[in-house]
Amino acid sequence: FVVMQAREQLRASKQRKKADRIVLECQEQAYWLINKPCVTIQLLAYCRRALGRNRVKSSICLESFMKYSEQYLHHDPIMSGCLPSNPWISDDTSHWTINTDMVDTPTRLRVERWSFSFMELLNDLMGRREFMIYLEKEFSAENLCFWVACEDLRHGESSKIILKVEEVYKNFLAPGAARWVNIDSRTMERTLEGIKRPHRFIMDDAQMHIYFLMKKDSYPRYLKSELYKNMLAQAVIPQETKKRYSGNSTLQYILLNILH
Repeated sequence: FVVMQAREQLRASKQRKKADRIVLECQEQAYWLINKPCVTIQLLAYCRRALGRNRVKSSICLESFMKYSEQYLHHDPIMSGCLPSNPWISDDTSHWTINTDMVDTPTRLRVERWSFSFMELLNDLMGRREFMIYLEKEFSAENLCFWVACEDLRHGESSKIILKVEEVYKNFLAPGAARWVNIDSRTMERTLEGIKRPHRFIMDDAQMHIYFLMKKDSYPRYLKSELYKNMLAQAVIPQETKKRYSGNSTLQYILLNILH
């Protein structure tokens, strides 16, 4: 009986005119907006509990935290110390010298960090330079140049935003550009439409597209390349140096000897 009744109602609805069907649908929506069932106390309590829950299970968060901690254990100056010595408790500033932005030969720990993540490589100016050298050999250096230009646009001066947007478009997106980058048509359309009203985040979609392109393609090949392997093999491992006490440290050292 229920099936037969449903079929009759469906047949009757098909025979109605389009305008009548729209009116009935609006009437039904209005009815349920007015006569919507009240929210129960149990449902309210459930929603409050749901707001306090983590979106990711604690076990998964802890596992990720353990992996991160183990990976960066030997790179944490607090947990493992730093070589050749900690400049904050000694007068030796060699640690800062060998870890400046640009050096002739980086430390092994620094080069190892480039393999941890793509952002770790890009955030290191020397790592970015080495990656640029590799991309030039692969004839795809325009991708990294575009990413750097977008970062300069995002974090640059507000007064130069319009000028920088025009430069990025002219150098990387315009037809026949000297360093034209290959992005999908949908992203290109959104970017070109946004250029009409330039702001510092207008290149975000295009920049993200190029970022993931380099992360999934160029970055894994760079880590397997001879350029990175040679850099890792030639990297220096600083030797620990004896602490040179400052005035206060020397005084503490003498007092300790007297007390003992």
